[in-house]
Amino acid sequence: MAQYESIAEEIDRAFHEVTASAQYILGARVDQFEREFAQFVGAEYAVGVGSGLDALRLGLLALEIGPGDEVIVPANTYIATALAVSEVGADVVLVDCDPATYNIDPDAVAAAVTSRTRALLPVHFTGQAAEMTPLLELAASRGFAVVEDAAQAHGTRYDGRPCGSLGKLACFSFYPAKNLGAYGDGGMVTTSDPTVVERTRRHRNYGERAKYDHVVKGVNSRLDGLQAAFLSVKLPYLTAWNEARLRHADAYRAELDGVGDLRLQQRSDSSTHVYHLFVVETAERDALRGFLAERGIQTGIHYPIPIHLQEAYRDLGLGPGAYPHAERLAQESLSLPMYPELTEEQISNVTGTIREFFASGRPR
Repeated sequence: MAQYESIAEEIDRAFHEVTASAQYILGARVDQFEREFAQFVGAEYAVGVGSGLDALRLGLLALEIGPGDEVIVPANTYIATALAVSEVGADVVLVDCDPATYNIDPDAVAAAVTSRTRALLPVHFTGQAAEMTPLLELAASRGFAVVEDAAQAHGTRYDGRPCGSLGKLACFSFYPAKNLGAYGDGGMVTTSDPTVVERTRRHRNYGERAKYDHVVKGVNSRLDGLQAAFLSVKLPYLTAWNEARLRHADAYRAELDGVGDLRLQQRSDSSTHVYHLFVVETAERDALRGFLAERGIQTGIHYPIPIHLQEAYRDLGLGPGAYPHAERLAQESLSLPMYPELTEEQISNVTGTIREFFASGRPR
């Protein structure tokens, strides 16, 4: 609400412009936002689609990945990353994360590559880029594609380059809670490969080459004009919003250093961090969360059940202990309040309450 109020006049104007034009599906505002977002991430092209999951799914289809192929996915990510692989008929191959940065472990990826590996889906987890140099070098040497899952990394840079321009293609989500969030669902595929962009555009719109001329069995997954117009309004503010998130994260880190058994995500020397999430770890996670909730402080858990322990992926035949770092994060990580409009008073309240919890000797 605070963010909307700060840009309400521009958002309302964009709403009326789209409704006056009646271009609700694709149209000029989608074309405009695609150009703007491609420029923002340093890619030649961007294709707006219906959701982040659809961006991943259509991106894999554009690479002609399907049955018989394997795609490597981190075990600690939202299930959509794996679902996209399953939906195109390929096999999900999970690997563990680095315990300090939470991003996919390049050594684990190297060990998981087989002759059937067609793609790697590194997730830029919490807003910090995966360690892309060794992953890109491995992919080039073994002949598979790197598809960035950048759903949490709007504005992140790796070695000075924007996430969204590092792999063969990248996939973004504009779910409302993202750093760049729509007022509904939406997603984007970014790439500098003209073949990928052509295939993605066809797949998103019923497989059309021209109206009523269908060359592939496509789907209906199109970013709508209203969401594109809203995102165009928000995009120029994104850098300042990300800078605010970084200031908040620095304040959290300063206030929580050495408190209880808290462990904080390690920052990478090669990546900026846009702090889609601010995560702490503690063996007392559930008790701490309850303590904060009693005092009116909402927190989140990302993600309480790793993919390999989800009923949906029982077919992988993996049980507890398969990916210990991902499992530890599922049991011990807690996401503290993080959004640009946080105030110093709110951050002090959160950190003060956390210190109170650890100082109280409260029964766990």
